[in-house]
Amino acid sequence: MYIDIHVHTRLRPGPPRRGRDESYASPEQLIEMYDEVGIEKAVILPGCNPECSHHVQGVAEVFEIVERYPGRFIPFCNIDPRQVSNSSDADLGYLMEYYKGQGCLGIGEVCANLYFDDPMVENLFRHAEKAGMIITFHVATQVGGTYGLVDDLNMPRFEKMLQKFPDLKFLCHSQAWWAEISGDVTEESRGGYPKGPVVEGGRVVELMRRYPNLYGDLSAGSGHNAVSRDPDFGYAFLTEFQDRLCFGTDVCAPSNRNDVLIYLKNFLEKSLADGKISQAVFDKVARENAITLLNL
Repeated sequence: MYIDIHVHTRLRPGPPRRGRDESYASPEQLIEMYDEVGIEKAVILPGCNPECSHHVQGVAEVFEIVERYPGRFIPFCNIDPRQVSNSSDADLGYLMEYYKGQGCLGIGEVCANLYFDDPMVENLFRHAEKAGMIITFHVATQVGGTYGLVDDLNMPRFEKMLQKFPDLKFLCHSQAWWAEISGDVTEESRGGYPKGPVVEGGRVVELMRRYPNLYGDLSAGSGHNAVSRDPDFGYAFLTEFQDRLCFGTDVCAPSNRNDVLIYLKNFLEKSLADGKISQAVFDKVARENAITLLNL
């Protein structure tokens, strides 16, 4: 069985997702998919950042989904760095404590299109560290026209945050994060799905070796691509960081099923069957790390 560390779902149909012609998957559609492939439960990441959704979702809807389908979904809250007062001294802590009291186990997916070291983002991280809340975020390559926290090539701004908030657990995700697994990533390739052998010196590897508060969210095509583009590297990466990598899908709509639900799962299962990773590695990535990280 698997635990999905990253999924999106809505109870009520709304406008089509950004750049797509379909709305989000319903909880019933997700459960049907999950039952087919052996996913036990999933973390719901509410979409509250306006850059990322034409249909902004409240955390209350996530609570309603969790209540309707007991045992299948885990609630995260999502707090935009600009909330409360659109300032770097906004008291975001009381929001976090409220949502923790309602059962939220983390914050995310943070998609505000601000630099990692923007004072308002630092304020979010500061309060999250104090509250003991995990942060899941999307990385972007630019300000404007997109969504996600923004960094430069080789992630220098994010590294400053890792240093500044050593007790905050960061769960890293998206193309611009996972492309940095290879040392030959460029400004042109880092926002996509680079193929071919992984070159030594990738910043993902360096940062994960240096900062124990950094975790990898393997969801979506970007996570699958990172560990499968160079399989021998992928087996070694999964083994080295077996305690800090989490299975995920990032399913948003029914059409995502094959793209993000099946491929990583199949890669992990084949890697285990072929003896490329151990049973212990497989079990940790598939579900045990999520149990530990979220104190389930």
